[in-house]
Amino acid sequence: MFARKAWRRLEAWRSNPQHKALMITGARQIGKTTLVREFAKQYYDSFVELNFLEDRAAATVFENALDANTIIANLTAYSRTTLVPNHTLVLLDEIQECPAARTAVKFLVEDGRFDYIETGSLLGVRTKEVASYPVGFEEPLRMFPMDFEEFCLANGVQESTIDALRAHFEQRKPVSEAVHETMMRLFRLYTVVGGMPDVVQRYVSTHDIAQVIDAQTSLLSLYRLDIAKYSENRDKAKIHAIFDAIPSQLDDKNRRFVLADLNKNARQNRYASSFLWLADAGVALPCTNVTAPLPPLENNGNRSLSKLFMNDTGLLCTASMDNIQFDLLNGNLSVNLGSITENVVAQELLAHGFALHYFITSRIGKVDFVVQDGSTVIPIEVKSGNDWKRHKALDNLLNVKDWGLDTSYVLCKGNVEQDGAITYLPLYMTMFLKPTPLPANFTYTVDLSALKA
Repeated sequence: MFARKAWRRLEAWRSNPQHKALMITGARQIGKTTLVREFAKQYYDSFVELNFLEDRAAATVFENALDANTIIANLTAYSRTTLVPNHTLVLLDEIQECPAARTAVKFLVEDGRFDYIETGSLLGVRTKEVASYPVGFEEPLRMFPMDFEEFCLANGVQESTIDALRAHFEQRKPVSEAVHETMMRLFRLYTVVGGMPDVVQRYVSTHDIAQVIDAQTSLLSLYRLDIAKYSENRDKAKIHAIFDAIPSQLDDKNRRFVLADLNKNARQNRYASSFLWLADAGVALPCTNVTAPLPPLENNGNRSLSKLFMNDTGLLCTASMDNIQFDLLNGNLSVNLGSITENVVAQELLAHGFALHYFITSRIGKVDFVVQDGSTVIPIEVKSGNDWKRHKALDNLLNVKDWGLDTSYVLCKGNVEQDGAITYLPLYMTMFLKPTPLPANFTYTVDLSALKA
């Protein structure tokens, strides 16, 4: 099972006659290798896979000179496969384990005989080991766990149903109560299962939540092993402490990560690299504060204040260790759903292309997310309970005329409803919140006739 949207990105990459090597990054176990293998079966006559993590001998292909002819000769000998020019895909899997292969990509792309896809799970934390980056010869593709739309499709929801829901979103029309209740149940299921492909497959095959939790527990253990294996010794304890504290920190009223809760003497500058490690490894999602909801949001960022989400909502549920899955699935409102629901929304927004920010001041209050679409800034509130019409901080934010905010969303249990600048959307419609794409043919020409003598 793999992400359909990433598959479409691969198809677009291959159809471009000038395509470079494709670099697929993302956390461990999100389906990168499986995706490429299935893609190779459909589109290529021959396929070679070098996994530098599982097979240390694969690195010998790049031990000698890094010119294309030498590498391809070594590759042919290693794989014992006939490599057909223009019809062969070479997968350089877990390329962070072989820095020389990363450097060689430039020469292989220039050679042009074969297509190359690189995958890396911990590239961001192994950058110092690469002697020379293939700048200009790679196209990036960051993969995430399956989003809610992909989860629905994997569980048998028809694409026509998704299209019908999208029409309701675009037209701001309420959904029928039967459909609404079914989609809310699916959304609660997604909060528990999450989007890690193997976990989703386990659920689809068995519908057994106990097996789902077992698979998630194994993934959390794998992430902790990665911290022990790949982080520098002086940072291991800090990274472990931050990672293990994510569930409890999200349960805080403001969701803000407070270092003093880990160590009363902790200072932001001493922990900055540890936060960055978790973000680069793809296992945690930072959400930074902005001092003003004005574009560009990045220029208004205050990185000393941040929230830290788990990369997958299902892993967050299991990491919470409170056996909350049953209550979540049955809509038990006595369970504090705020942190988990906010994590789902963060996961969706990032996967759809938004940078994660939030806003908080003593005068305005806290608004859960602030995103940017072109030059438009959009505040977003997330409500897990029955009081979704109460949002004092959002009202305060919209009332600041100098900021000119005229679009906002409240994601909640209720149906679609428009009230002035606020659009109430059911939580499952987060899947339709995406930045406006650039036109397919975005050309621009300046008329220079006025400059002629």
